[in-house]
Amino acid sequence: MQILVLKIQYDGTDYAGWQIQSNANTVQQEIEKALKKICSYDLRITAAGRTDAGVHARCMVAHSNLGRGFPVKKEKVHIAINSYLPPDIRILQANIVDFAFHSRFDAIAREYSYSIYKKDDVFLRRLAWQVKYPFSPARLNEAAAVFIGKNDFTTFSKQNDDTLSYVCNVERCDWQKEAGIWRLHIKADRFVYGMVRSLVGAMIESARGKLSARDLRQFLVKKDRNLAPALAPARGLIFEQAYYPEDLKIF
Repeated sequence: MQILVLKIQYDGTDYAGWQIQSNANTVQQEIEKALKKICSYDLRITAAGRTDAGVHARCMVAHSNLGRGFPVKKEKVHIAINSYLPPDIRILQANIVDFAFHSRFDAIAREYSYSIYKKDDVFLRRLAWQVKYPFSPARLNEAAAVFIGKNDFTTFSKQNDDTLSYVCNVERCDWQKEAGIWRLHIKADRFVYGMVRSLVGAMIESARGKLSARDLRQFLVKKDRNLAPALAPARGLIFEQAYYPEDLKIF
């Protein structure tokens, strides 16, 4: 068995998310088109996370089972694929391994970031959410602390018929400020559909004084999507990385 493993970075602004769709352009579709140009046959790639429309990735891991002789040496794979990709999608690293590996099911944790800013800045508009109204940074982190630990995140999710459980164990959830940007760092064993954007929307409402940390705790317990504030815009969300067991040497 040979498996192609990729580290991918992309600006998701102009894409309808990661996963292939019949009526829209996606990141997965662009990469699979590039792979077909290299090897002249179809290869399906699977990612550690399936980002929504407009969401970005700094270091997404994906894999593909190589069904026949792959025509490119592994040290040249990332160069070959990049030559057929648009500039907003880059293969950072590629490897071919000879052991079983699944980018999604073998991941033990994933990490996202979300960025917000206040003052006008044309360079941030595609990668962060401009929050123009006043908010309290202290209340922002107080709200973030509510979500640390093992909880059912039904309230802070979108309905997804494929999801069997909405329980996630959040290891890290905090905001840091640097150069005028507030950035959320959140790491968990798994995330459910729409979870991070929903949490950010709730945390901003709390930081504005519209909700309390106690309200957010009650929302978690009630498992009612109608209680959650509006989702934060997709543009501020970045899939940062996936984590794998230390003994799984994929790069």
